[in-house]
Amino acid sequence: MPWKVQNVVEQRQQLFKELQHGESVAELGRRYGISRQTIYKWIERYRQQGEAGLQDRSCAPLRHPDQYAAEAREAVLDVRRAHPRWGPRKLHAYLETHAPGEPLPAASTMANWLGEEGLAHPRRKRRRTPPMSQPLAHVTDANQLWCADFKGWFRTGDGTRIDPLTMTDAASRYLLRCVAVDKTDTARVRAVMEAAFRQHGMPHAIRTDNGAPFASPAPAGLSRLALWWIRLGIRHERIAPGKPQQNGRHERFHLTLKQETASPAERSRSAQQRAFADFQRIYNELRPHQALDYDTPASRYASSARVFPSREPEPEFGCGTVLRRVSEKGDLKWQGQRVFISEVFGHETVGLCQYDDRYWELYYGPVMFGWLDGDSFRFYPLHRRPRSLESTEG
Repeated sequence: MPWKVQNVVEQRQQLFKELQHGESVAELGRRYGISRQTIYKWIERYRQQGEAGLQDRSCAPLRHPDQYAAEAREAVLDVRRAHPRWGPRKLHAYLETHAPGEPLPAASTMANWLGEEGLAHPRRKRRRTPPMSQPLAHVTDANQLWCADFKGWFRTGDGTRIDPLTMTDAASRYLLRCVAVDKTDTARVRAVMEAAFRQHGMPHAIRTDNGAPFASPAPAGLSRLALWWIRLGIRHERIAPGKPQQNGRHERFHLTLKQETASPAERSRSAQQRAFADFQRIYNELRPHQALDYDTPASRYASSARVFPSREPEPEFGCGTVLRRVSEKGDLKWQGQRVFISEVFGHETVGLCQYDDRYWELYYGPVMFGWLDGDSFRFYPLHRRPRSLESTEG
C-alpha cells in the first residue's frame, strides 16, 4: 500500500479535527512542529472564514509604498478624456501646473493607466533619420518671426468650404490667429493680419510658402500683400518651392489643428469657428508644448514693441535713388518712354539706382526686383538677368 502524502492545507484540516477532539494546543504544536502562535493564528482565521481561512494566501503585499489613491488616477483620466490627443507627458506637465502639491505618478505610470482604460493610441514606429537642416534655428525671441499659411481646406457638415488662415509665432509657438476666411484673397488675409498687428504688434519677419496671396508671378515673387509688409518694415521670408520642412513648426501645428478641430468637422461655418476659438485658447494657455520644455505658448509669448502705425507709411529708399510712380496698368515713364513692370506695382512708387552707364537697378523699398535697360527701355526681372550685363561683369 503506497504512502499517503498530505499537503499543508490537508495538515491544517487534520490539526483542527484533532483540536476539536480535545487535543491541547501545546501537544499539537509539538506533534506538527509548529509554534502555538501559529496555531492560534489559524484558529482565528478559521473562526472568521471557516474552511476557506485554512487556504494559502498570496505573499504579495496588500499595499505598495508607491501606490496612488484612486483620486489621482481619476484626475489623470478626466484630463485625458477632455483632451484625447494629449500624451502622458503632457498630462503630467498639465497636472503639475494645475494641481500643485498633489502627489503625481510618473508619466510611465500614467501611460499604464491610459492603456488599462483603453485610452492609449499606440503610434506606429518609424525609422528615425537626422534632419538635413535647421532652418528656424536662428529664431530665439518672440515676434522675431511669424509663420503664416492656409491649412488645407475641408467642408463642414452642411457642405460649406472652410479655408483656415493660421498665424503662429515661431519662437514661442503662440497661435496668433486661426480664422476661417471666406476667400483666400489679399483683402481678407490683410484684414486678419491687420487685426493681429493691432492686438500683438508687428513682427520683424513673416515666413510663408509661395502661394497666393503671399506671393505672385510678379518680379521677385512680390504680391500686393508683400508690398504692404515691406511698407510696414516687415521682411518677407518665402520657403523654397516644394520644401515645407523649411516652415516645419507651422506645418506640424497644422497636424494638431486637424486632429483637434477638423476630424470630424463641425456642422456649420460658425460652429467651426467656435471650435477654432476654443482650440486657440487651449493650445495657447493649457496645452503643454514638448519643444518648450512642457511650458505653454502663452507663458513664453509677449506682444511686440513694434506698434502698428495709425497711418500707413511709404516705402523707404536709399540716398541717390530716383523715384518713379507706376501707373495703374503697371508701367513707369522713363526718359519719355513707357516701360512695363507689373500690375502688382500699380499706383506704387519704385526706386531706380544707377548701376552703370546703361543699366539701372529697380527697388521697392529695400527689396531689389530687377533691372531697367536705359538703351532699349526694357525691364528685366531678377530671374532674367540681361546677358549684356553679365558680359560686362565678366
